[in-house]
Amino acid sequence: MSIPQSGRGKRLPAGRKADLAAYVAGNGQVTVTDLAEHFGVSIDTVRRDLDQLHREGALIRTHGGAVSATDGGLRDRGLDVRLRMQVEEKESIARIAAEMVNDGAVIMLNAGTTTLSVARALRNHHDLTIATNNLRIPAEIAPSAFRDLYVFGGAVRAITQATTGPVVFTMAAGGPEVDIRCDLALVAVGAIDESGFSTSNLGDAAMMAEMIERAEKTAILADSTKLGRRLFAKVAPLERADYLITDAAPESGLLDALAEADVALHTP
Repeated sequence: MSIPQSGRGKRLPAGRKADLAAYVAGNGQVTVTDLAEHFGVSIDTVRRDLDQLHREGALIRTHGGAVSATDGGLRDRGLDVRLRMQVEEKESIARIAAEMVNDGAVIMLNAGTTTLSVARALRNHHDLTIATNNLRIPAEIAPSAFRDLYVFGGAVRAITQATTGPVVFTMAAGGPEVDIRCDLALVAVGAIDESGFSTSNLGDAAMMAEMIERAEKTAILADSTKLGRRLFAKVAPLERADYLITDAAPESGLLDALAEADVALHTP
């Protein structure tokens, strides 16, 4: 493999890593092979650099490559990528959310890695009734935490490992729909701004909106990277939620809008 004449391959490791992080940020998603060819170094060297940059939070390591940690999130990322993003923030959000859930409660959880963290945080609860479109939750939640666990049917989105469809159940095939309600909906969203909550997919937005409609109380879950942003599909205006659980307080404009909408803010 030839080394580019620009001398990139001869730079000190710190300089190469900075260039590598900038290259990933500029391209959004790259493979190890692409990086090795671009920088004129071995694949093993690239892998070591990526591992270190992932630990430093400069990018997100994926199988066979990396994606930008500073991507605005305007396109969907696979679940394997999102599971490695804002891990500590999601866990702190999950702990607060779990404290809102009483034993014996009926709750709804939507798709997302934040709600997977909530499912794990419910391990010490008992007698819950849970309805979800998140196909990973049955494997993540402790069996001792729930009495009944229901998964909504519908089309499966492989990128989110969740179903998209109506928030309904029937007593039997072809039978009438059962009117369902819950004490608390825990809904992870993709973005929040002064106009409300939004996400990147129309089907997901419709399902999340229906979960909110069927809940006595709604807690919106979003880490601070999602605050002050707007995505393609609006889920609901701010006033449809009762709580926002996040890892850091929003900036003043959004903070004032939440207060005006009577949304209680919960942070660690």
